[in-house]
Amino acid sequence: MTVEQRARAYATVMQRSLFCGVTAARLWPLDLPAGRPDESLHVAVRPPAHAPRGRGVAGHSIADPELRGVRRGGLLLADGASVFVQLASVLSLEDLVAVGDALVLAPVRSRAEDPRPWVPLRELRSRVGAHDGRGARVARQALALVREGAESRRETLLRLVLLSASLPAPELNVEVVDAAGLIGRIDLLYPRWKVAVEYEGDHHRTDRAQWDRDLLRYERLVAAGWTPVRIAGTSFDGDPVACADRVRRALVAGGWQASA
Repeated sequence: MTVEQRARAYATVMQRSLFCGVTAARLWPLDLPAGRPDESLHVAVRPPAHAPRGRGVAGHSIADPELRGVRRGGLLLADGASVFVQLASVLSLEDLVAVGDALVLAPVRSRAEDPRPWVPLRELRSRVGAHDGRGARVARQALALVREGAESRRETLLRLVLLSASLPAPELNVEVVDAAGLIGRIDLLYPRWKVAVEYEGDHHRTDRAQWDRDLLRYERLVAAGWTPVRIAGTSFDGDPVACADRVRRALVAGGWQASA
């Protein structure tokens, strides 16, 4: 059974409790590293209620006064900002930044029944600033790296690799135009040095229509004076440092100089 299926089954017996932590994150849904098939359901109550127990359930008694319940898809979940601080003690810094990026994202296309951002950046800052429990230091470190505009976990992880390689911070998902109109929205853009970095998951290879659109977009980028750097998912997984080096070479060719 999926996490959602198990959560829905458990919800029928829940009393004065909500899903929290990793479980709430998956149900929002936020993109996390893959979990084990038998991953426990994390369920929280407020004191003095006792943390729930049971097979496949990790119970928590949370006194946090800022914790709110949010109903999504019929399930009661911890609010997004609370999920962020709860995950600070279990995720890597990079994955926590990706969660923050997803929470503060206001996508170009959103559904009226699910308004975004799920957590405005100012609200996330306030929540993290008030948090002094487990993971507080990591939460503050991650918050400093959270940016509005990142549209996928993989884009965030690529951006963080570039920053760790001492490259300048790119602009996120910016529209680029030429004389004929819109070329496309570029994942990571360096307008000053005319470098356009695109992260390409496997669907860019397997979807023929997407492949054709990509070819045309990159031809137009080059014709407009941009240097495209295409980062394939397999290349990023295999050697992220080499991917950063490719971006570095493109930036240097565009006139960027590393500060001493």
